[in-house]
Amino acid sequence: MTNTETTPAADKLNFKKVMPVLVIILVDLLGLSIIVPLMPLYAARFGANAFVIGILGSTYPFMQFIGAPVLGRLSDRVGRRPVLLVSQLGTFLGFILLGFANALPLLFISRIIDGLSGANISTAQAVMTDLTTPETRTQGLGLIGAAFGMGFILGPIIAFAVLLATGESYQAVAFTAAFFSLASILLTFFWLPESRNPQKNNPSGKSPFSFQAMYQSLSRPTIGILLVLMFAQQLAFGGYEQMFSLFALNRLGMGARDTSGLFVLAGLFIVAIQAGFIGRWSKKYGDRWLVMLGLSTLAVGLILTASTPQIPVPWYNQAKITAEMQGQASTQIINVSLPPETQKGWTGIIWVLIASFPAALGGGVLHPAINSLITKSAGKEEVGGILGVSAGFYSAANAITPLFFGSLFQWFGAPVPFFIGGLLLAVLWVIAVRNVKPPEALQT
Repeated sequence: MTNTETTPAADKLNFKKVMPVLVIILVDLLGLSIIVPLMPLYAARFGANAFVIGILGSTYPFMQFIGAPVLGRLSDRVGRRPVLLVSQLGTFLGFILLGFANALPLLFISRIIDGLSGANISTAQAVMTDLTTPETRTQGLGLIGAAFGMGFILGPIIAFAVLLATGESYQAVAFTAAFFSLASILLTFFWLPESRNPQKNNPSGKSPFSFQAMYQSLSRPTIGILLVLMFAQQLAFGGYEQMFSLFALNRLGMGARDTSGLFVLAGLFIVAIQAGFIGRWSKKYGDRWLVMLGLSTLAVGLILTASTPQIPVPWYNQAKITAEMQGQASTQIINVSLPPETQKGWTGIIWVLIASFPAALGGGVLHPAINSLITKSAGKEEVGGILGVSAGFYSAANAITPLFFGSLFQWFGAPVPFFIGGLLLAVLWVIAVRNVKPPEALQT
């Protein structure tokens, strides 16, 4: 009798309990989503080419690769709330410095500060894991992804409005991002309760972090393959995220406001998937099925993106885009080639929109599905640490991919990074079919 009464409760997510973390991560991600799509264009204003922009893009995740596992393991010892506050403070300071940046080196320094303290998402995932059961964990992590998607809907809209109101001032966008970052700090401080009792839940007294711990996690037969998969899929998807604004500029002649609109559409689709479908799909088909779905659709989306014809949008004006990219520094050299004004039309933008649907679907389901499998194969006392390790591998991929794909973009052309990313994911799908086991088979 007891089992029949408790099982349905274990299958249901307690929305009242998880609502604070969802609201906080949404507000936090508003700041991120306002500025991140503009970062390549921000750097281009200072004369950076695609390779230098790739180095800038790798700065934050490389620093996060160092910082996130430390903070993740630390959250197992001292609690989630103080670690989340520290990471949010670093993000806030990074955005403030970005707003005052008047040279390329300051952009790098701002991303270093933000990256070293960048455990916002992994710590929020650890809080969600504390508050969910194994049956509801994928749904809970999917809702964090939905908050991310909602941020990428509202953030670009806010960025568009700020750019419109300030005459294309990127500095104003940075300060707006800092405002939302400050709001997330206040919400965390006054609203988010601690989800973990360090004294009760971490009796082992493990050290905060060591690279040996990362190697040990990688060597575990079940967790290791999932960490490799997390790294490899983000290596491909990170190239899509980092290079898309430059790709749209080069192939379609789209500036910051136009690109923000595409991020809004992608965000709407991701929210629909992660909030409305991923929980149901996980319960019906399992996390392994979600991983296979994500790898295959993301591969299709990237290859379709790479095939986009170079046909500028009908409203493209080369002189206007050049002036936007130069900003106030009219003597700066723009190192991203723009398309000619001949043969403008709708074919290119329609092609990109079609390609964005499978890409957004794959990107939307992979991260929560893989992390859910990881937490189900880890001990409860090490969830924060193992999610920090997962964030570390995720960040390492994000650190490598801008350099690698930025070089491909610069030396071989805009479509090449997306085509190679799609091929990599196709190979990963074959590997995952043979090596990723369903949750009930995960034993460590």
